[in-house]
Amino acid sequence: NGHVADASFEGSGCAISTASASLMTESLKGKTREEALELLDRFHDLLTQDGSPVTAELGKLAVFCGVRDYPARVKCATLCWHTLKSALEGNGNRVSTE
Repeated sequence: NGHVADASFEGSGCAISTASASLMTESLKGKTREEALELLDRFHDLLTQDGSPVTAELGKLAVFCGVRDYPARVKCATLCWHTLKSALEGNGNRVSTE
């Protein structure tokens, strides 16, 4: 019906990467494609924009607000989200945080 019924991931990585992927899968359930992409944008802003507000819409994802203080770790937290975006766009491109 156009909503995410379930989401999961299989992979390994650092604690930030796996935690982000786990919370991403929880956060996506019940969302439409558009809502998922909006959540991606809000999450990315949280990690990259100084002063970006931590809103209730982010739910548990707000725990990552401290990651923006460690720019090298932003890639860890966003890799799964870039993979999600690629999957939703259906372009089959290789995913990179570069």
